Amino acid sequence: MRLTSRAVVLARGLGTRMREADPAVTLTAEQQRSADAGLKPMVPVNGRPFIEYVLGAIADAGIGCVALVVAPDHGVIRRHFEDHAPSRLAISFVVQDAPLGTANAVLAAEQWTAGDPFLVLNADNLYPVRALSDLASLDEPGLPVFDAADLVRTGNIPAERVRAFALVETDDDGYLRRIVEKPREGDLPPEGGSHEAAVRLVEKPREADLPPEGGSHENREGSGRSSSNIPVASAFRRKDLLVSMNCWRFDSRIFGPCRDVARSPRGEFELPDAVTLAMTRGVRFRALTARGPVLDLSRRADMIDLARRLETASPRP
Repeated sequence: MRLTSRAVVLARGLGTRMREADPAVTLTAEQQRSADAGLKPMVPVNGRPFIEYVLGAIADAGIGCVALVVAPDHGVIRRHFEDHAPSRLAISFVVQDAPLGTANAVLAAEQWTAGDPFLVLNADNLYPVRALSDLASLDEPGLPVFDAADLVRTGNIPAERVRAFALVETDDDGYLRRIVEKPREGDLPPEGGSHEAAVRLVEKPREADLPPEGGSHENREGSGRSSSNIPVASAFRRKDLLVSMNCWRFDSRIFGPCRDVARSPRGEFELPDAVTLAMTRGVRFRALTARGPVLDLSRRADMIDLARRLETASPRP
Protein backbone atom coordinates (compact mmCIF):
# COMPACT_ATOMS: atom_id res chain seq x y z
CA MET A 1 0.00 0.00 0.00
CA ARG A 2 1.47 3.36 -1.01
CA LEU A 3 1.46 5.73 1.92
CA THR A 4 3.53 8.63 0.57
CA SER A 5 2.96 10.24 -2.82
CA ARG A 6 4.89 13.51 -2.39
CA ALA A 7 8.61 14.28 -2.61
CA VAL A 8 10.56 17.46 -1.90
CA VAL A 9 13.77 17.71 -3.94
CA LEU A 10 16.43 20.07 -2.60
CA ALA A 11 17.81 21.95 -5.62
CA ARG A 12 18.78 25.25 -3.96
CA GLY A 13 22.48 24.54 -3.27
CA LEU A 14 25.11 27.00 -4.43
CA GLY A 15 27.17 24.35 -6.23
CA THR A 16 30.41 25.69 -4.78
CA ARG A 17 32.47 22.58 -5.58
CA MET A 18 30.93 22.34 -9.04
CA ARG A 19 32.03 25.90 -9.81
CA GLU A 20 35.67 25.04 -9.12
CA ALA A 21 37.73 24.71 -12.28
CA ASP A 22 39.25 21.31 -13.11
CA PRO A 23 41.81 21.43 -15.95
CA ALA A 24 41.70 17.63 -16.21
CA VAL A 25 38.03 17.62 -17.25
CA THR A 26 36.86 18.57 -20.72
CA LEU A 27 33.27 19.83 -20.78
CA THR A 28 30.81 20.65 -23.52
CA ALA A 29 29.70 24.26 -23.80
CA GLU A 30 26.39 23.42 -22.13
CA GLN A 31 28.08 21.54 -19.31
CA GLN A 32 30.48 24.45 -18.85
CA ARG A 33 27.61 26.94 -18.50
CA SER A 34 25.81 24.82 -15.91
CA ALA A 35 29.01 24.10 -13.96
CA ASP A 36 30.09 27.75 -13.95
CA ALA A 37 26.66 28.71 -12.59
CA GLY A 38 26.73 25.93 -9.98
CA LEU A 39 23.46 24.57 -11.41
CA LYS A 40 24.11 20.90 -10.68
CA PRO A 41 20.51 19.80 -11.41
CA MET A 42 20.83 21.14 -14.96
CA VAL A 43 24.24 19.64 -15.77
CA PRO A 44 23.76 17.58 -18.96
CA VAL A 45 24.57 13.87 -18.66
CA ASN A 46 24.30 12.14 -22.03
CA GLY A 47 22.20 15.03 -23.26
CA ARG A 48 19.69 15.07 -20.39
CA PRO A 49 19.80 17.30 -17.30
CA PHE A 50 20.84 15.27 -14.26
CA ILE A 51 17.65 16.29 -12.46
CA GLU A 52 15.65 14.27 -15.01
CA TYR A 53 17.38 11.08 -13.88
CA VAL A 54 16.57 11.98 -10.27
CA LEU A 55 12.92 12.68 -11.11
CA GLY A 56 12.70 9.53 -13.21
CA ALA A 57 13.78 7.44 -10.21
CA ILE A 58 11.15 9.19 -8.08
CA ALA A 59 8.48 8.37 -10.64
CA ASP A 60 9.72 4.77 -10.86
CA ALA A 61 9.22 4.55 -7.09
CA GLY A 62 5.53 5.38 -7.54
CA ILE A 63 5.56 8.98 -6.35
CA GLY A 64 3.47 11.41 -8.36
CA CYS A 65 3.94 14.91 -6.90
CA VAL A 66 7.28 16.68 -6.60
CA ALA A 67 8.28 20.09 -5.27
CA LEU A 68 11.63 21.43 -6.40
CA VAL A 69 13.11 23.77 -3.79
CA VAL A 70 14.98 26.37 -5.82
CA ALA A 71 16.61 29.78 -5.58
CA PRO A 72 14.68 32.95 -6.47
CA ASP A 73 16.57 33.14 -9.78
CA HIS A 74 15.49 29.65 -10.82
CA GLY A 75 14.35 30.57 -14.30
CA VAL A 76 16.58 28.03 -16.08
CA ILE A 77 15.04 25.09 -14.23
CA ARG A 78 11.47 26.38 -14.54
CA ARG A 79 11.79 27.08 -18.26
CA HIS A 80 13.20 23.61 -18.86
CA PHE A 81 10.17 21.93 -17.33
CA GLU A 82 7.78 24.30 -19.04
CA ASP A 83 9.31 23.22 -22.36
CA HIS A 84 9.73 19.55 -21.35
CA ALA A 85 6.80 18.76 -19.07
CA PRO A 86 7.17 15.45 -17.21
CA SER A 87 4.66 12.80 -18.21
CA ARG A 88 4.55 10.94 -14.87
CA LEU A 89 5.06 13.70 -12.30
CA ALA A 90 3.32 16.90 -11.29
CA ILE A 91 6.09 19.45 -10.71
CA SER A 92 5.80 22.47 -8.42
CA PHE A 93 8.42 25.04 -7.50
CA VAL A 94 9.10 26.21 -3.96
CA VAL A 95 11.45 29.17 -3.48
CA GLN A 96 13.97 29.22 -0.65
CA ASP A 97 14.84 32.89 -0.50
CA ALA A 98 18.37 32.48 0.88
CA PRO A 99 20.76 29.51 1.10
CA LEU A 100 20.25 28.96 4.83
CA GLY A 101 20.65 25.20 4.91
CA THR A 102 18.68 22.02 4.36
CA ALA A 103 16.36 22.40 7.36
CA ASN A 104 15.35 25.83 6.09
CA ALA A 105 14.82 24.36 2.61
CA VAL A 106 12.43 21.74 4.01
CA LEU A 107 10.61 24.43 5.99
CA ALA A 108 10.08 26.38 2.77
CA ALA A 109 7.99 23.47 1.46
CA GLU A 110 5.66 23.31 4.48
CA GLN A 111 2.65 24.83 2.73
CA TRP A 112 3.15 22.67 -0.36
CA THR A 113 3.05 19.43 1.66
CA ALA A 114 -0.51 20.25 2.79
CA GLY A 115 -0.14 18.14 5.93
CA ASP A 116 0.69 14.96 3.98
CA PRO A 117 3.77 12.80 4.59
CA PHE A 118 6.55 13.37 2.09
CA LEU A 119 10.04 12.33 1.06
CA VAL A 120 13.03 14.66 1.03
CA LEU A 121 16.06 14.04 -1.16
CA ASN A 122 18.94 15.82 -2.84
CA ALA A 123 18.84 16.98 -6.44
CA ASP A 124 22.50 15.99 -6.94
CA ASN A 125 22.15 12.35 -5.84
CA LEU A 126 20.59 9.55 -7.87
CA TYR A 127 19.17 7.10 -5.34
CA PRO A 128 18.20 3.46 -5.95
CA VAL A 129 14.53 3.14 -6.85
CA ARG A 130 14.18 0.34 -4.27
CA ALA A 131 15.37 2.65 -1.49
CA LEU A 132 12.87 5.34 -2.50
CA SER A 133 10.03 2.85 -2.86
CA ASP A 134 10.72 1.27 0.54
CA LEU A 135 10.87 4.71 2.12
CA ALA A 136 7.60 5.82 0.52
CA SER A 137 5.94 2.66 1.83
CA LEU A 138 6.69 3.46 5.45
CA ASP A 139 3.85 4.48 7.73
CA GLU A 140 6.20 6.51 9.94
CA PRO A 141 9.20 8.83 9.59
CA GLY A 142 12.39 7.17 8.45
CA LEU A 143 15.50 7.16 6.32
CA PRO A 144 17.57 4.71 4.28
CA VAL A 145 20.96 3.99 5.81
CA PHE A 146 23.82 2.90 3.59
CA ASP A 147 26.90 0.87 4.37
CA ALA A 148 29.81 3.18 3.55
CA ALA A 149 31.91 0.41 2.02
CA ASP A 150 29.03 -0.57 -0.23
CA LEU A 151 28.65 3.02 -1.44
CA VAL A 152 32.31 3.09 -2.40
CA ARG A 153 32.14 -0.30 -4.12
CA THR A 154 28.92 0.19 -6.08
CA GLY A 155 28.80 3.90 -6.92
CA ASN A 156 31.01 6.78 -8.00
CA ILE A 157 31.63 8.14 -4.48
CA PRO A 158 35.26 7.88 -3.35
CA ALA A 159 36.13 6.94 0.22
CA GLU A 160 37.35 10.41 1.18
CA ARG A 161 33.98 11.88 0.14
CA VAL A 162 32.00 9.22 2.01
CA ARG A 163 33.87 10.04 5.20
CA ALA A 164 32.37 13.55 5.08
CA PHE A 165 28.79 12.24 5.01
CA ALA A 166 26.53 12.18 8.05
CA LEU A 167 27.16 9.15 10.25
CA VAL A 168 24.21 7.33 11.75
CA GLU A 169 23.81 5.02 14.70
CA THR A 170 20.71 2.87 15.09
CA ASP A 171 19.28 0.90 17.98
CA ASP A 172 18.47 -2.79 18.15
CA ASP A 173 14.85 -2.11 17.11
CA GLY A 174 15.95 -0.48 13.87
CA TYR A 175 15.34 3.15 14.80
CA LEU A 176 17.71 6.07 14.52
CA ARG A 177 19.63 6.68 17.72
CA ARG A 178 22.04 9.37 16.61
CA ILE A 179 23.12 11.24 13.48
CA VAL A 180 26.24 13.38 13.13
CA GLU A 181 26.46 15.81 10.21
CA LYS A 182 29.96 16.50 8.83
CA PRO A 183 31.58 14.05 11.29
CA ARG A 184 34.99 14.70 12.74
CA GLU A 185 37.64 12.04 13.20
CA GLY A 186 36.57 9.97 16.19
CA ASP A 187 32.81 10.51 15.89
CA LEU A 188 30.62 7.44 16.36
CA PRO A 189 33.15 4.60 16.63
CA PRO A 190 31.47 1.29 15.74
CA GLU A 191 30.81 -1.16 18.55
CA GLY A 192 33.77 -3.46 19.04
CA GLY A 193 36.06 -1.41 16.83
CA SER A 194 37.70 1.95 16.28
CA HIS A 195 36.76 4.76 13.93
CA GLU A 196 40.14 4.32 12.24
CA ALA A 197 39.29 0.69 11.50
CA ALA A 198 36.02 1.79 9.97
CA VAL A 199 37.83 4.32 7.79
CA ARG A 200 40.13 1.57 6.54
CA LEU A 201 37.05 -0.51 5.82
CA VAL A 202 35.70 2.25 3.58
CA GLU A 203 39.02 2.74 1.79
CA LYS A 204 39.64 -0.95 1.09
CA PRO A 205 36.39 -2.87 1.47
CA ARG A 206 36.57 -6.65 1.27
CA GLU A 207 33.73 -8.74 -0.09
CA ALA A 208 33.22 -10.23 3.36
CA ASP A 209 32.79 -6.74 4.80
CA LEU A 210 29.84 -5.98 2.50
CA PRO A 211 26.20 -6.96 2.95
CA PRO A 212 25.06 -9.87 0.78
CA GLU A 213 23.79 -9.13 -2.71
CA GLY A 214 20.30 -7.74 -2.30
CA GLY A 215 20.63 -8.29 1.46
CA SER A 216 20.80 -6.16 4.55
CA HIS A 217 22.23 -5.73 8.01
CA GLU A 218 18.98 -6.79 9.61
CA ASN A 219 18.89 -8.73 12.87
CA ARG A 220 19.79 -12.33 12.09
CA GLU A 221 17.30 -13.55 14.68
CA GLY A 222 14.51 -11.73 12.89
CA SER A 223 13.86 -8.97 15.45
CA GLY A 224 13.87 -5.32 14.54
CA ARG A 225 11.97 -5.76 11.28
CA SER A 226 9.18 -3.46 10.27
CA SER A 227 5.66 -4.76 9.94
CA SER A 228 5.90 -4.39 6.17
CA ASN A 229 8.94 -6.68 6.04
CA ILE A 230 11.19 -3.88 4.84
CA PRO A 231 14.71 -4.59 6.17
CA VAL A 232 15.80 -2.32 8.99
CA ALA A 233 19.29 -1.50 10.16
CA SER A 234 20.42 -2.38 13.66
CA ALA A 235 23.32 -0.89 15.50
CA PHE A 236 26.84 -1.80 14.49
CA ARG A 237 26.82 -5.54 15.08
CA ARG A 238 29.78 -5.62 12.73
CA LYS A 239 32.34 -2.88 12.20
CA ASP A 240 30.09 -1.17 9.70
CA LEU A 241 30.16 2.54 9.07
CA LEU A 242 26.56 3.54 8.35
CA VAL A 243 25.81 6.82 6.63
CA SER A 244 22.84 8.97 5.69
CA MET A 245 22.57 10.29 2.15
CA ASN A 246 20.07 12.99 3.19
CA CYS A 247 17.05 11.04 2.02
CA TRP A 248 14.08 11.05 4.41
CA ARG A 249 10.42 10.27 4.91
CA PHE A 250 8.87 12.99 7.09
CA ASP A 251 5.49 14.06 8.32
CA SER A 252 4.36 17.47 9.56
CA ARG A 253 6.14 17.00 12.90
CA ILE A 254 9.46 17.90 11.25
CA PHE A 255 8.48 21.51 10.59
CA GLY A 256 8.62 22.65 14.23
CA PRO A 257 12.21 21.39 14.65
CA CYS A 258 13.17 22.89 11.28
CA ARG A 259 11.82 26.20 12.53
CA ASP A 260 13.43 25.99 15.98
CA VAL A 261 16.81 24.42 15.27
CA ALA A 262 19.89 26.51 16.00
CA ARG A 263 22.42 27.44 13.35
CA SER A 264 25.27 24.99 12.93
CA PRO A 265 28.93 26.05 13.19
CA ARG A 266 28.74 26.53 9.41
CA GLY A 267 26.04 29.14 9.95
CA GLU A 268 23.26 27.05 8.42
CA PHE A 269 20.12 25.33 9.65
CA GLU A 270 21.04 21.68 9.12
CA LEU A 271 18.47 18.94 8.55
CA PRO A 272 20.31 16.35 10.70
CA ASP A 273 20.22 18.82 13.59
CA ALA A 274 16.47 19.29 13.06
CA VAL A 275 16.04 15.51 13.07
CA THR A 276 17.97 15.30 16.33
CA LEU A 277 15.71 17.98 17.82
CA ALA A 278 12.64 16.09 16.58
CA MET A 279 13.91 12.95 18.35
CA THR A 280 14.15 14.85 21.63
CA ARG A 281 10.47 15.72 21.10
CA GLY A 282 9.47 12.09 20.75
CA VAL A 283 9.59 11.53 16.98
CA ARG A 284 11.13 8.18 16.02
CA PHE A 285 12.81 7.55 12.69
CA ARG A 286 12.84 4.06 11.21
CA ALA A 287 16.21 3.17 9.67
CA LEU A 288 15.86 1.09 6.51
CA THR A 289 18.89 -0.80 5.31
CA ALA A 290 19.60 0.27 1.74
CA ARG A 291 21.96 -0.99 -0.92
CA GLY A 292 23.81 1.17 -3.45
CA PRO A 293 24.64 2.44 -5.88
CA VAL A 294 24.01 6.07 -5.06
CA LEU A 295 25.41 8.30 -7.78
CA ASP A 296 26.73 11.70 -6.77
CA LEU A 297 27.18 14.85 -8.85
CA SER A 298 29.32 17.19 -6.77
CA ARG A 299 32.32 18.02 -8.93
CA ARG A 300 33.07 18.42 -12.61
CA ALA A 301 34.95 15.14 -12.77
CA ASP A 302 31.77 13.32 -11.70
CA MET A 303 30.18 14.13 -15.06
CA ILE A 304 32.56 11.80 -16.89
CA ASP A 305 31.85 8.80 -14.69
CA LEU A 306 28.10 9.47 -14.60
CA ALA A 307 27.97 9.60 -18.39
CA ARG A 308 29.52 6.12 -18.49
CA ARG A 309 27.28 4.68 -15.78
CA LEU A 310 24.10 6.15 -17.24
CA GLU A 311 24.92 5.49 -20.88
CA THR A 312 21.99 3.13 -21.38
CA ALA A 313 19.57 4.90 -19.03
CA SER A 314 16.57 6.74 -20.41
CA PRO A 315 14.96 8.87 -17.68
CA ARG A 316 11.17 9.23 -17.76
CA PRO A 317 10.13 11.84 -15.18
